[in-house]
Amino acid sequence: MSTPKNDPLLQVETTCGTLLYELQIIWDEVGETDSDRDKMLLELEQECLEVYRRKVDQANRCRAQLRQTIADSEAELAAICSAMGERPVHIRQSDQNSGSLKEELRKILPQLEEMRKRKVERRNQFIEVLEQTQKITNEIYGSTESVSLKTVVDETDLSLRKLEELHRQLHELQKEKSDRLKQVQDHLHMLNSLCSVMGMDFKLTVSEVHPSLGDSDGLRSISNNTIEKLAIAIKKLREVKIQRMQRLQDLATTMLELWNLMDTPIEEQQMFQNVTCNIAASEHEITEPNTLSVDFINYVEAEVSRLEELKSSKMKELVLKKRSELEDICRKTHLVPDSDSAIEDAIEAIESGAVDAATILEQIELQIAKVKEEAFSRKEILEKVEKWLTACDEECWLEEYNRDENRYNAGKGAHLTLKRAEKARSLVNKLPGMVEALASKTLAWEKEREIKFMYDGIRLLSMLEEYTILRQEKEQERRRLRDQKKLQGQLIAEQEALYGSKPSPSKPQSVKKGSRFSTGGASNRRGKFSVSACYNQEHLNCFIKKITINNCLCKAS
Repeated sequence: MSTPKNDPLLQVETTCGTLLYELQIIWDEVGETDSDRDKMLLELEQECLEVYRRKVDQANRCRAQLRQTIADSEAELAAICSAMGERPVHIRQSDQNSGSLKEELRKILPQLEEMRKRKVERRNQFIEVLEQTQKITNEIYGSTESVSLKTVVDETDLSLRKLEELHRQLHELQKEKSDRLKQVQDHLHMLNSLCSVMGMDFKLTVSEVHPSLGDSDGLRSISNNTIEKLAIAIKKLREVKIQRMQRLQDLATTMLELWNLMDTPIEEQQMFQNVTCNIAASEHEITEPNTLSVDFINYVEAEVSRLEELKSSKMKELVLKKRSELEDICRKTHLVPDSDSAIEDAIEAIESGAVDAATILEQIELQIAKVKEEAFSRKEILEKVEKWLTACDEECWLEEYNRDENRYNAGKGAHLTLKRAEKARSLVNKLPGMVEALASKTLAWEKEREIKFMYDGIRLLSMLEEYTILRQEKEQERRRLRDQKKLQGQLIAEQEALYGSKPSPSKPQSVKKGSRFSTGGASNRRGKFSVSACYNQEHLNCFIKKITINNCLCKAS
């Protein structure tokens, strides 16, 4: 097999042979002995051997260094992959299948550089997450130390699982921070509302809790201590608000009582409408600015004091007004108030100082409340009484109308009178049913309350009973008159049969116009005055409705 001409070993051997040949020529000219030549050749061989040995050792060291570099690179690559939670990207193959060490190293180095780069990026991600976590932790737990620039990262575990875990922790902290910020914001809003209502300086109040809370643009403290102090401040201010609210409501109640006592004009009351409108308000409903400020409460107190002084000078007038109010209510509900002598005695006692006017007013107020309560229960019956009395009036009118001999004569407004007469007859026909229903309702009322239903001092059932008796007597009188008229007709017929002439009819003396009577109103108790007296009083059309005349008749009897 031919050796290529460019083989370096052959070239070296050729060069060495040429040099050895030249050396022999030189030795021949010099005349070196064979022993010297052998000695020099031996030295030459030893020097060449040393050179070869050094080169072999150097080559061995270079190979070992390459192997160590590859091993270190593989170990580092494996460590990085392990720390990042990834499978190794390079596995060293057996010597039979692998190439040269330099080729193997050239294959490993790019992968190692790529993994180093990825490790640095992953580590930076860890640092960023840890810095944010530490920063939020310091904000939450109130640490005043700044976040360290050299955040310690555990480089043995840079896996995505660990990074996701840190991200979850960061997300939880961010959520907690957001919740705390919202909580702090809610507390600040509540404090602002309380300070506004009570006329207090909001910034000064929150600055006492934490200086950062007074700065709306800066980073607010969200530590446990700050939130706790805010809650305590809110609790204290709410207690103060409740105290002031109760004080203001007490003043408003007193003010309303004084207004009602003294009939204060509406224009004057409107000046304090923002006070009285909150008389029954709850704590969260009072939100108007300065409603509970110290100055405003003092202003209301001054007004109440003024009204108290004015009240003391008008007590006599107030007593008389309240008494008049009581009498007016009694008059409208047809109740009989106490005698006037009692109020005169009370006024004399007030003037002499023996009785407190407020006590008299309170008693009158209680009477008014009692009368109003009774009036409410009497309302339905009184409405029926009014309808009954109206029907009685119509009955009186109808009787007067029936006694008018010219009622059928045509004249101006005659058709209207006829229509009214028709309506009156229809209403009068309903009177027995109205009386029966009213008596039943009144009886049930008396049974329920175990008291008598009085109408202007007279028991209503007695009035209804008297009216019923009068109506029956009137009906009997009508039947008697009809029988008398029938008998008179028979006598006239007999006279015509006997004498053949028709005498002029004459009215019986018992059917005189003056003898007619009306049951248009119920009388007083039957023992008080006679029924015949009522018959002869044509001008007393409805004596029940004009109860004052009845009372006079009662006293006269």
